[in-house]
Amino acid sequence: MAKVRGAIVVDTERCKGCNLCVVACPTSVIELNVTVNGKGYNPAYPARHDACTGCMNCATVCPDMCITVYRLKPQK
Repeated sequence: MAKVRGAIVVDTERCKGCNLCVVACPTSVIELNVTVNGKGYNPAYPARHDACTGCMNCATVCPDMCITVYRLKPQK
């Protein structure tokens, strides 16, 4: 069976850097950025795109709903 691939997009202006998605990610894809957004928070960002499985743990725990998860169909 092919490995499931995923991708996430974070709305960095809405993210308040609560770190919940970083803790919830089983493959350590997400990290907090060192630069701040317009509100003064360190937003989350996908640091390792290739490790994402599209499990949606990050989007589920995000209190501000600023993470969108995409699942990529495996090529046969």
